[in-house]
Amino acid sequence: MIKPEKPLERCKLEKTPAVTDPRYGCAPEARSMREHIERGVVNIDKPAGPTSHEVVAWVKDILEITKAAHTGTLDPMVTGVLPVLLGATRKLADTFVGDKEYVCVMKLHRAVSEDKLRKVCKEFVGEIYQRPPLESAVKRQIRTRTVHYIALKEVDGKDVLMKVGCEAGTYIRMLCQHLGLALGVGAHMSQLRRTKSFPFTENENNLVTLHDLKDAYVFFEEGDESLLRELIMPLEYAVGHLPCIIIRDSAVDAICHGADLAAPGISRIEEGINIGDSVVLYTVKGEAVGRGEATLNSEDMYRAEKGICVETKKVLMKPGTYPKGWKSKASKANQAEVAER
Repeated sequence: MIKPEKPLERCKLEKTPAVTDPRYGCAPEARSMREHIERGVVNIDKPAGPTSHEVVAWVKDILEITKAAHTGTLDPMVTGVLPVLLGATRKLADTFVGDKEYVCVMKLHRAVSEDKLRKVCKEFVGEIYQRPPLESAVKRQIRTRTVHYIALKEVDGKDVLMKVGCEAGTYIRMLCQHLGLALGVGAHMSQLRRTKSFPFTENENNLVTLHDLKDAYVFFEEGDESLLRELIMPLEYAVGHLPCIIIRDSAVDAICHGADLAAPGISRIEEGINIGDSVVLYTVKGEAVGRGEATLNSEDMYRAEKGICVETKKVLMKPGTYPKGWKSKASKANQAEVAER
């Protein structure tokens, strides 16, 4: 597993000193195994046969949890990267709607020259039109999708091995059919494997089979949690591609209750944040507290003394993990009344 750079190292703009009370919270790596599972992600290598929902159900049974979700459906016969969000992490499902990569075997109905094949493939790079297939669960409306690249890996007669990088929601089955029409010979998809579901890949993140996950959980039940801890990524690793802001201990519980992040609650800021960017709010210890949308850029946040800097969209930490450092309107009114007396 490739560990992302820690938030404290990424956030170069120090607004207030990054100090924290060791009595509250803990670093992601120091969580109990049960909490590690409930706030984790497992990158499953989906086998051919079961549906994506069946795979998620098996993961829940193996780990003895009640809630989990995948980040993007694979058809039953398709294999490869199927990230499964465990417990509270499933709230981040919309964070992972990014580009995909597939390795595909396309079966031509008649052989063509490799030069012609390469030429036609280039014509399908960019924005294309697609209508979801009949068996699709979504409404069958024509829509546009972007193909970033089609790399031919091997051509053996009528069998074409290729790697496709594309926007989420692109149907590779339809792409193969359209390539066949453009070639004038017809074609269909015979095999498909997903190698990337942003930000997860089959090489850079632990790709776990269901058998390996089951074995690791058996070892955990017998007292050895090391393998299971290695196979399940903390949610902080999964959102490591998003810009980050470190908040003060006194602001954590307010965010846990859904409050927006105001300037006084900021400790450190990553450079390069722009208005509208999706950002992750971390404690000084590196725990993900929530995800939000920046209302100021990095430099303006750094200079701001008051006002909202981030609108909170998702809360990822349980209220009460850190002490309450904010006052309700009622308590403020009571304090004002006492002061007047």
